[in-house]
Amino acid sequence: MQQKLSTALLEAHVFSSGRRYLAQEGFTELFPPRLVRASGACENVNTLFEVSSDKDFNWFGTTGHKHHAYLAQTGQLYLEAFVPYLEKTYCVGPSFRAEPGNDTRHLIEFMMMEIEFKGGFNQLLKYIEGFVYSIAQDLVRLAPQQQKTMGLENEIERLGKVKPIFPKITYDEAIAKLGLTWGDDIDSTKEQELVEQYDNHPVFITRYPDPMYDHGKEIEVEKFFNMLPDPEHPGRVLSADLILPIAGEAVGSAARIDDAKTLVERLERSKMFDRLKKLGGNLDDFAWYIERSKEKMVPHAGCGFGMSRILRWIANTDDIKKAVTFPSNQEQII
Repeated sequence: MQQKLSTALLEAHVFSSGRRYLAQEGFTELFPPRLVRASGACENVNTLFEVSSDKDFNWFGTTGHKHHAYLAQTGQLYLEAFVPYLEKTYCVGPSFRAEPGNDTRHLIEFMMMEIEFKGGFNQLLKYIEGFVYSIAQDLVRLAPQQQKTMGLENEIERLGKVKPIFPKITYDEAIAKLGLTWGDDIDSTKEQELVEQYDNHPVFITRYPDPMYDHGKEIEVEKFFNMLPDPEHPGRVLSADLILPIAGEAVGSAARIDDAKTLVERLERSKMFDRLKKLGGNLDDFAWYIERSKEKMVPHAGCGFGMSRILRWIANTDDIKKAVTFPSNQEQII
């Protein structure tokens, strides 16, 4: 129980610290729904949890217009809809993903902190750096007794070495460094090989392949449809993943499409949409978001902080299930 208590105290402090940073930067907290249509999905809709009522999966909607509903994986599109009016938005809530099995990296329910704001890619990277760095600094500044109650007495020196500016490497450069084939996904083992080359410091991998671009071959790496193509590097998108020592990919981010027509075109051409159609979905699942986009859009960007992986990095634990107070996976529901 002592270990669980330490974990609970650390979780509470980290979330409070993250909220404090975002409030200081002028972000407004919103509360997106967690029972959604496919507009609450990430890249792979096959990991959605479908919701029924009395075993009826078409319970939702009006008479003659029933549809499916799911547990949300992200609040991204809901935050985006308010950026033209509030400029900086964020949310905190669970992400539900049907990840099979029982491994050290995945949970089926985990907490996310997500931001969307009026601005561009470079500012996005600064916010991510600021968020992670400020949390580490808050922990370093705690009294030794508080650090001990959170189980961090052996981690403070390591957290104190985190720099305010993180190394950045493009996907193309990372593939070359790791000896992979261009178009490959970068798995967890290779992620750790990469951070070791940067003294085990958090590292950004930027400018991933654009999934809508003709690369002349199928590529394994897959990204969300709503990512802005890099005008200076054809075939790449303005996206970045933050890779943490121990925990791996913990933040996915990108500048977003700010043209409604282009957004719909990319959605309809995406692998995500192909999978959705096989599940019985269609463009109507995104109707509210598309309509909002037609009303008003501004250049914007955002990201999702995987808080369980950030906690795993902070606590220096070998298993993500040890990093949260109440872990859930396919084999463990409490």
